[in-house]
Amino acid sequence: MIGQTEELLADLEPGKRTMSDLPHGGFLVLEHDVPALLIYRKKPNDKATLRLARTGASYLIIGDSHFEYFREFITQLTTKMAERFGSFILVELYKGEPGSTDFIIKGPSHKLPASLETLSEELSAIDSRRYNLKLGANIKHTKNRQKPGDETLFDLDDLKAAGGTLLGLELPPVYCNKSGKMFPLYFRMFRDKLAKAIQKTIYEFIRVQTTSDIHSYHTLGRRRIHKEVLKIDRQITEIQSRYQFLLLVAPVNIQALRHKFFKTNFEEIDTYHYRLLPVDPDLLKRELYNLRIDEIDDPSLSYLYNEKREELDKELTMLKERGSKNFFYSSIRLYQGVPRNVLAEAKLILETIPENHEEHADKTIDAHQFKELAKVEFEYFKEQAPHFESSIHIREDVNIIMVSNGELYLPADYKMTKIEAQALIQHELGTHALTHFNGSQQPLSQLSAGFADYDATQEGIAVLSEYLGGGLTGNRLRILAGRVVAGEDLMNGADFKSVFHHLYTDYGFTKERAFNITSRMFQGGGFLKDIIYLKGLVELRDYLGSGGDLKPLLAGKFALKHVDIINDLTQRELLSSPKIIPRYFNNDNFTTKLNAFKEGITLSKMI
Repeated sequence: MIGQTEELLADLEPGKRTMSDLPHGGFLVLEHDVPALLIYRKKPNDKATLRLARTGASYLIIGDSHFEYFREFITQLTTKMAERFGSFILVELYKGEPGSTDFIIKGPSHKLPASLETLSEELSAIDSRRYNLKLGANIKHTKNRQKPGDETLFDLDDLKAAGGTLLGLELPPVYCNKSGKMFPLYFRMFRDKLAKAIQKTIYEFIRVQTTSDIHSYHTLGRRRIHKEVLKIDRQITEIQSRYQFLLLVAPVNIQALRHKFFKTNFEEIDTYHYRLLPVDPDLLKRELYNLRIDEIDDPSLSYLYNEKREELDKELTMLKERGSKNFFYSSIRLYQGVPRNVLAEAKLILETIPENHEEHADKTIDAHQFKELAKVEFEYFKEQAPHFESSIHIREDVNIIMVSNGELYLPADYKMTKIEAQALIQHELGTHALTHFNGSQQPLSQLSAGFADYDATQEGIAVLSEYLGGGLTGNRLRILAGRVVAGEDLMNGADFKSVFHHLYTDYGFTKERAFNITSRMFQGGGFLKDIIYLKGLVELRDYLGSGGDLKPLLAGKFALKHVDIINDLTQRELLSSPKIIPRYFNNDNFTTKLNAFKEGITLSKMI
């Protein structure tokens, strides 16, 4: 056994990890750069606590016998890690008695006051009041660090001589019933908070007691993505790829609708017609909820995929509800209505920026000319990433320019001014196509397809790119503001004609623009997605103004609320920085304009 142990621990190389079954039912995951180890002794009917132990970057699962082997193994491991880092911390987790609501922290409180206080404070802060629980944390200075009644794993003096420090952490079993069956929703919250508390504690120890160069507790999470997580990631992306949500809620008879509405002097609007659904939403939902997301033990990844599943569930429900009032109610749940501050900015734009009607034909370009501009931009991307690929499609059956799965779709009859074209290049390609590609270079395919609620952040960046690229116009801002006002009208019960006239008569939009805004707002039965452009821009301004960085947001498709998680995964070296940066980053006035935005420029002043 000793020979096997020596062989297993022979090469503790920087940047490497060891994953191995051990004799007597043991299992080891060891990050060679992390001078810390969680320990758990397997117990009957205690799967929940086992999963809590597996949240650590490094952990050791041991059996309930042959402690002499594990004592020797841990001592050797501690010696090798302490020789490299100066010290090594071990934390043994175990489940407390039924009915307990207190964490018991066992350790040398006089030698590690900061670490133990950090642990106590973090554990006490776990808010369980909604579950009628109040959790406490007590520090107990004792040499008996194991569960009462369990055999001592090793002599503390021997461990100290090897360079190790042991903490014991008794967990109140509020996350499971008396038979060990977990309460899934509460367990998820408990696990996430516990993992963070332990990471912060270990980081405090590492910072003071070791020579490790770890610079954040975020890096103490798991440093690999389990193959089952990658499998779930691919499965959820594959389910999402079977339908194009935006295309399926867009009407196929928009030209006929426009023609009749204008012909009847804005009085009659026909029924929307939609594409046939290529999927059965109920069957896709069944596949979604068969995914074993609840078994993902990495807190950050578990949160992301649970959230994404809920979003896809909402989208699939909306596809079934197209053309009904229920579609609108589901739309409210998905896009969460119009914030007051965003509505105020929208009204200010419409009240201070006049409509520009001087769009002469000789200043416009068509879809084919736009396609040539797009090709130039794609070549710019290829200079940074030679394997970049995308296609451009000119279609009769689309009514807006859009990027879907990294591909550019253009309406065959689309015309725009040259300055609008430059803005759209940065919007559609410099943001949507770019982040799709950058996300595709990450190990998680959802960073290419888009994590939950990514739309608002994406569109906020896309509109900002128009500003930074010098192509944001008054008419463009007015359109985005008009969408917000139309969304508010819709929320207040207005019908198609009322919304149209509010835009056309009260705010001076051309009939074509007023119709486009209104028709998009009423597709599906009431669709609030269009409010997110201005909403995302306001949220982005707040984020950057409070010290946030723009460049990391281009690493894939995710929401601002995910920034901490993405930073966490990046610091753990599970994700990488963006491979392609948009053209406008190299503009002469990029820094000046970005700083003005960060300082809180009023949106109406961005033109």
